[in-house]
Amino acid sequence: MATGRLAHDQQVPAAPRGRIPTDAAPKERMARKLRTKPGRAAYARRKAIVEPVFGQIMTCQDGRELLLRGEAGARGEWRLLAACHNLRKIFRHAGTAGLPAARA
Repeated sequence: MATGRLAHDQQVPAAPRGRIPTDAAPKERMARKLRTKPGRAAYARRKAIVEPVFGQIMTCQDGRELLLRGEAGARGEWRLLAACHNLRKIFRHAGTAGLPAARA
């Protein structure tokens, strides 16, 4: 969740102390979480592990728009895209050594 940007001359706010207030809006909660060292570390890991998958599905597999209607259709289509992504990773990693030869 994007929480906003700072101007170049603006100082980064100090890291908050204590618990996140329960009445804070979701954007405020995320901004507060990202100002702490553990929060920055967690989202830096997410950026390196999870986000490339979404980018690869969107660019390589044309997954920018889901074609099926409804929540069930969209969920099924997304699962198919994710399965294809995982199969591509398996074939790229393992190669085609264990596959039978194609018949002509």
